[in-house]
Parts: sequence; C-alpha cells; structure tokens
Amino acid sequence: MSLLVTQQAPDFTANAVLADNSFKENFKLSDFKGKYVLLFFYPLDFTFVCPSEILAFNKAVKQFEERNCQLIGISIDSHFSHLAWKNTPVNEGGIGNIQYPLVADLDKSISKSYEVLLDAGIALRGLFLIDREGIVRHQVVNDLPLGRNVDEALRVLDALQFTEEHGEVCPANWNKGDEAMKPTAEGVAEYLSAHADD
Repeated sequence: MSLLVTQQAPDFTANAVLADNSFKENFKLSDFKGKYVLLFFYPLDFTFVCPSEILAFNKAVKQFEERNCQLIGISIDSHFSHLAWKNTPVNEGGIGNIQYPLVADLDKSISKSYEVLLDAGIALRGLFLIDREGIVRHQVVNDLPLGRNVDEALRVLDALQFTEEHGEVCPANWNKGDEAMKPTAEGVAEYLSAHADD
C-alpha cells in the first residue's frame, strides 16, 4: 500500500445513491473541487461495524457541512444494494435515510486506485481527507474489525483548515480553539516551554 498523502486524489466516475435516495450515474469526485471531501471506504453493506460508522458519520453531517466538507461513503456493493440498505430500518440492521452519498464500486476499480482492496475482494476501512484542490492531506486505514472515530476525523479537518488559514502548525492532541505553534525553532521552544506541564 502506497501513501497517497500529498498526492492528487484519484478521480472516479461511478453510480451512487444520493441523500434523497435518487441514483446518480456519473457521480464524480472531481465535481467537489473547491470543497473538502472526507472519502471513506467500508467493506460491505448489511454487515456489522459498517452501519455503526455510517450512522456515526451521519450524525455529524451538519458539522462537516459547516466546515465546507462533503462526506462520501463507498463500498464494492451496487447502488441498488446501497438503496436497499438505506430503506431498511435501523432496528432491522439497516442504516435508514442517511444524508450523504454512497458510491458503488462494483468493479472494485476505486478501491484499487486508493489501494485499500484486499485479496478477498473487499476494501479495508480507508479514510481520506481531500482538500479543496483535490490533494489528499490525511489518510488512515483500519483493519476490518476496527471502527473509526468521527470526532478524530473532524479534529484533523479542523487542524487542516486552521493551518491553511493561520500558517501555524498543530501539535499533538491539538483541538479547535487550542494554541498552535509557529513553524520555527523559536516557535517550538516557546510552545513546549508554555506547555511543559500539560
């Protein structure tokens, strides 16, 4: 698996189910240029860890929208399967009417291009934060049994937007509203001195 961070995010055109349950045949990643995108892969519809992640991201849709960030989920299932899962109530193992697109990667070409496809033919839990110019700025890939943390995805998005706006860098455990540091030897010394007891 190669590192995509600092590289142009692989573009794709595929079928997708949109928030209003309509199908879009030519759903393109490049249509979101000018927005941040959080693209996440999950193994399969109608499984176990996947719905918990999809619903957790859905609860945070407004927080991502407030940050000009589009959520996009993707698996190797068809758009018909995605819609059937959305039409299945949560208390019956479905995901309900989630409010972001689910992309169908039936031929597995997108999973291959992001290098998250397992030999078994399903994708690992890859997550990619893409900036407004289409550059991958953050990626994390979990094994199948390990669910992701939505708060951490938001934290990294906040950090990216902060550093873009202010030119400062975000130290360990930085959260929105925390002090950052100037990317100089003096800035590091000043920050570490001020936070020695943290």
